[in-house]
Amino acid sequence: MFEIKSNICRKPLSMIPLNQSPGAPVRSFAFIFKKVMILLLVKVLSFWAFTVNAQELSSPLVYKNKQPFAIVAGGSKGIGYAIAEALAKRKYNLVLIARTGQPLRNAKKLLEEKYAVQVEILSADLTDDSVAPRLARWSEQNNLPLKMLCNVAGMGGTNDFLKLPADSVRYMIQLNLESPVIMVQYFLPLLEKNKPSYILNVSSMAGFSPIPVKNIYSASKSALTFFSYSLRYQLKKKGVSVSCLTPGPVYTKPEIVKDTKEKLGWFGDFMEVPPARVGEFAIKKTLKGKMIIVPGKPARFTSNIIRALPRRWAASIYNALGKEN
Repeated sequence: MFEIKSNICRKPLSMIPLNQSPGAPVRSFAFIFKKVMILLLVKVLSFWAFTVNAQELSSPLVYKNKQPFAIVAGGSKGIGYAIAEALAKRKYNLVLIARTGQPLRNAKKLLEEKYAVQVEILSADLTDDSVAPRLARWSEQNNLPLKMLCNVAGMGGTNDFLKLPADSVRYMIQLNLESPVIMVQYFLPLLEKNKPSYILNVSSMAGFSPIPVKNIYSASKSALTFFSYSLRYQLKKKGVSVSCLTPGPVYTKPEIVKDTKEKLGWFGDFMEVPPARVGEFAIKKTLKGKMIIVPGKPARFTSNIIRALPRRWAASIYNALGKEN
């Protein structure tokens, strides 16, 4: 008996299962090819989306003055804008990054008109893995005189672990911790080149203690604070100073005001510091090489107590404050 082979599957026909036709491998190949093409298309579209946003950055960059630059990640609103304004007052040119384009354009217009500085903007999601390396490449190609990197972007709110879906929890960790760490890694060579230079990471008083009602937020901010502490010593001899801003209540959104008043009452109002004062204080202390920066005397006093308490006690107190009526 002669063995008949198929040119398609290269197996004896007698070895092909009854429920499989000789053309099945071809269909499998077509299915895999289709999947690969879809993945490639997604990558191309992602690259195109970034490129469209990146067009907001001038390339090649034409310098309008000889002042140094600062990058403010999350610099279009709230504490980020206040930090950008404090830098602009000191004649720093700026690169502002945020997700939404219109607030960025508004910030650019206000800062350029009021302080006569150069402001470049990039609308991008900082959790996108491609943003930091491409922005770093643009900075290196344009020989950006970068003197300060400010990692301000973050995610908090009244909902946290047990109330958020897994993708939101992951996003919070990426934005609050992964993004600033990766930004530092990519921009460190440029900061060393332009030393003395500065890194300002924006954490929170929430990072000083476990907070059950803000579990992931406090954990991610604590990790950022610890990262900043260690990084300060790693870079001590490299001419790069590291600071960490850890503010108490800052009323940047209505929901923050509501939540603070519900949880802390009059004491929350007592500790609250306006965003403009936070930004000014943060830059003033960063330029002086301060490590932990807590704006406002009441907040500084409270943060010292929190840090002195055993973590079990602090977590228990926060748990009692965070319980819903």
